[in-house]
Amino acid sequence: MQLIESILADAAAVKAIRRDLHAHPELCFQEQRTADVIAKALGDWGIPIHRGLGTTGVVGIVQNGSSSRAVGLRADIDALPMSEHNKFAHASQHAGKMHACGHDGHTAMLLAAAKHLSKHRNFDGTVYLVFQPAEEGGGGAREMIKDGLFERFPMEAIFGMHNWPGMAAGQFAIKDGPCFASSNEFKITIRGKGSHGAMPHLGIDPVPVACQMVQAFQTIITRNKRPIDTGVISVTMIHAGEATNVVPDSVEIQGTVRTFTTEVLDLIERRMKTVAEATCAAFEATCEFEFARNYPPTINHTAETAFARCVMQEMVGAQNVFEMEPTMGAEDFSYFLQHKPGAYFVIGNGDGSHREGGHGLGPCMLHNPSYDFNDELIPLGATFWVRLAEQWLAAPR
Repeated sequence: MQLIESILADAAAVKAIRRDLHAHPELCFQEQRTADVIAKALGDWGIPIHRGLGTTGVVGIVQNGSSSRAVGLRADIDALPMSEHNKFAHASQHAGKMHACGHDGHTAMLLAAAKHLSKHRNFDGTVYLVFQPAEEGGGGAREMIKDGLFERFPMEAIFGMHNWPGMAAGQFAIKDGPCFASSNEFKITIRGKGSHGAMPHLGIDPVPVACQMVQAFQTIITRNKRPIDTGVISVTMIHAGEATNVVPDSVEIQGTVRTFTTEVLDLIERRMKTVAEATCAAFEATCEFEFARNYPPTINHTAETAFARCVMQEMVGAQNVFEMEPTMGAEDFSYFLQHKPGAYFVIGNGDGSHREGGHGLGPCMLHNPSYDFNDELIPLGATFWVRLAEQWLAAPR
């Protein structure tokens, strides 16, 4: 593995930036301080910036030579609305907010790459550094696109990277086609008729209706969807009643649906609505069915995936580059890939042994209150970004 010397020399300074961001997490569309830190660093390195896309997004522009070719590199910058269990020095200073997904580390890796690209400019063309807000549920990628990201910064392709706990540091994983699922939410309100719990025949009890409905939803997965297609229906909330001797008027069911294709999603939504309405009708109840489509599936493009894989193999060896197992988690980089060719992939974050004393007792997994980004990845991730950009702009088109 050959890491870039100038990036290694700057690793401690960028690590300090990462830990500062970790200590001051900001939620989606509120990343004002984070954007200020990014903008100041880029400005100090002589990199022109544009601010405000997607509310708090920052785009850095590193140009060299006369070529009109351009490539985009993306890092997400927001934190999660959860409390941190870690007690080390750089733990969150804001109650109920935490960088539990490593976006502080993603930002640091791209900043380290930005500094090297600006200083050495060993390429002909433009590298757009896309610091995107609101990945955690806000759809910041979609909002940056709405604000003209690809019109103002006409890149040929865009690439994104996420740290992956449980995979060793020094390893990458990537795959062609779907790699992250779509994210969708449903809310069903079943309307019955309340009564005394001792006289249920005088009402219409929505609770057994809800029980039947939840069970029936799983037949959509096992009997309506083709077995070779992937889909998940998870009922995660059921709310009903206030007293043990009262049959409630209503029950509220909520949950999530995940798929890798729009066709399967269309099927699941249609069948869920039919099952919900028909089940209610069978019990003389009624329902209100709401289904919200959030993030689309993240589908990597073939040529860009192959290109990124080659860069990884040159850096760390083919034995350390794996075929990524698709996950039913969601990622709003999917919006970028609907508009531009590109690829999204993961970099190993290790097993958690990198954490300093004072970390929480839980595992170092994503969205866990004991998580912390592995700072050893900063030189590796930054070197990869530099090599990817340089080789992309040098490759024949």
